[in-house]
Amino acid sequence: MNRREYLSLVGSIAMAPVASSFAGSAFPSYEAVLGGYPDFNGTVVVGRGSTILFSRAAGLADPQSKARLELGTRFEAGSVSKWIASIIVMKLVDQGILRLDEPIKQYLPDYRADNGARLTLRHLMCHSSGVPNELIAARKADPAVARTELGQMEAVHRYASADLRFAPGSEWDYSHSNWLIVKAVVERMSGQSYRDCVADWLTQPLDLRDSGLFRGESSAVPGMALAYSGPPAAWQRKVNAVPDYMAMAGGFYSSALDMLRLMDGVLSGSVLTPASRAMLMKVQMPGQRYALGGRTQVEVIAGEAREAAWEDGSNGGFRLVARRVLADGVTVIVFNNSSFDHQKLGTLASGLMEVAYA
Repeated sequence: MNRREYLSLVGSIAMAPVASSFAGSAFPSYEAVLGGYPDFNGTVVVGRGSTILFSRAAGLADPQSKARLELGTRFEAGSVSKWIASIIVMKLVDQGILRLDEPIKQYLPDYRADNGARLTLRHLMCHSSGVPNELIAARKADPAVARTELGQMEAVHRYASADLRFAPGSEWDYSHSNWLIVKAVVERMSGQSYRDCVADWLTQPLDLRDSGLFRGESSAVPGMALAYSGPPAAWQRKVNAVPDYMAMAGGFYSSALDMLRLMDGVLSGSVLTPASRAMLMKVQMPGQRYALGGRTQVEVIAGEAREAAWEDGSNGGFRLVARRVLADGVTVIVFNNSSFDHQKLGTLASGLMEVAYA
């Protein structure tokens, strides 16, 4: 960092209560993009590979205590948890323990026999299973469901064992119930809890110090941002509890810095074999650009069509947008805890991505 850059950084920190870092002369351009979203409350990291190009924490982690956000503040990842779950499944594929196209009756003999003979992990992980989203229906009908812990197979029997809505593989339907079954398979076949799988194969090897799984309300996790809605002067908590049996559907948390490290480790590192990494990102349902637990999309970025991992998550007041160009590792991570409009969050991420290629 040269003297002019250092003085610019010091000046930006002095003018506003934020945390920030940058690399190169693009810093003012990143700031200009963020300046177009004066109500943004969250953390941002832009990187290439594992190198941070720009980072910023702006706003409140907790509007009640007025605690400020930091780059290491933890946020719920919402449905990006499904992508994390898919990584764990592909790790078991690499170990020869699971196969994506094996009928799940081979893994869960006490699951409903007729469905078990037709369903595969691939169907479940790309939302083409036909398993109805009974879990969300149950949570809407009875709010107490969200705070009731169940054993994994009990949850499967209650919320993921109904008649299939369509023939597996024939349609796409986003169903949280799929992931109850996947978690049951992973735990039975790995011989350990899903929590331990995530720790052993992701958070510990990649040194993710602000990432992991929560159960119930995430506010119990030290360093977690508080999810809310409304302006800070009239804020309201906005929480959505996640019992352990739903961990794959929405129980992962992370920080912006950790997410950059995680995406780099998975998509460019040695977490998975090249074959499993390619399968993780291969589009299974073209109409939705859905791969396994997340999306792979080709978008025009800086005037060129670029294929990117396209991960989005939300739960309660939390929002996450993560984009990584697969060819060169340019990555944008944006977390929010104030119910920011998700489309606007995606536009912000796209603007930051453009600057990375300027």
